[in-house]
Amino acid sequence: MTKRFEGRVAVVTGASRGIGYFTAKALAAEGAHVIALARTVGGLEELDDEIRSDGGQATLVPVDLTDYDAIDRLGAAIHERWGKLDILVGNAGILGGLSPLGHVSPRIWDKVMAINVTANWRLIRSLDPLLRQSDAGRVLFLSSGAAHKCKAFWGPYSVSKAALEALVRTYVAETAQTPITGMLVNPGATRTAMRAEAMPGEDPQTLPHPSEVAASLLDFVTPDNTANGQLFDFPSKELRDFVQVSS
Repeated sequence: MTKRFEGRVAVVTGASRGIGYFTAKALAAEGAHVIALARTVGGLEELDDEIRSDGGQATLVPVDLTDYDAIDRLGAAIHERWGKLDILVGNAGILGGLSPLGHVSPRIWDKVMAINVTANWRLIRSLDPLLRQSDAGRVLFLSSGAAHKCKAFWGPYSVSKAALEALVRTYVAETAQTPITGMLVNPGATRTAMRAEAMPGEDPQTLPHPSEVAASLLDFVTPDNTANGQLFDFPSKELRDFVQVSS
């Protein structure tokens, strides 16, 4: 039986745990060669063991996404080995803590923006030529309801996710005449380390497991996916359009 991603090459960031881990595992199980990026070597090695035990293939890339030169080298290495990239899943992100805006340190602000926004722009910058070589390039980034709710004390995270959404929507507009599609996903409250950091008193067993979110992401990176420039809200299972404002 043919697998949905047979012969396709996928990059997944933040692949050592949580939604990224299970997305990478699911893509590999469906035939993709997964290039897994994360800082945590142990988590990547565990992922590799899981993928190989299921008969899949992965390339591990231990990297800090603020090492922008490394992101450029990644694009060159993928070009040399495969000559294309079919799927980019930008999952990695950090919370940066919860604090009034006036109490956020410049160091924390810069770190949140560097990982949640700039690193994703650098990924697009490095990998766009490879996505254009695919017959059906698929780009998907993890956003958050925080980008729209803008609740008190969530400033750096909310601002970074709003900026990420603008980044992805701009890329979608620039690739409108190509076979590339781009999507944003709001996973909602999920049983992850980031959620535990934000809500330490919450019972994680009441939240969806990251594997549930990962399973839903795969539909948006298949070659026959037609959804483009929208946000998938996992809690409601709704596809949402962005409000268009006249210039």
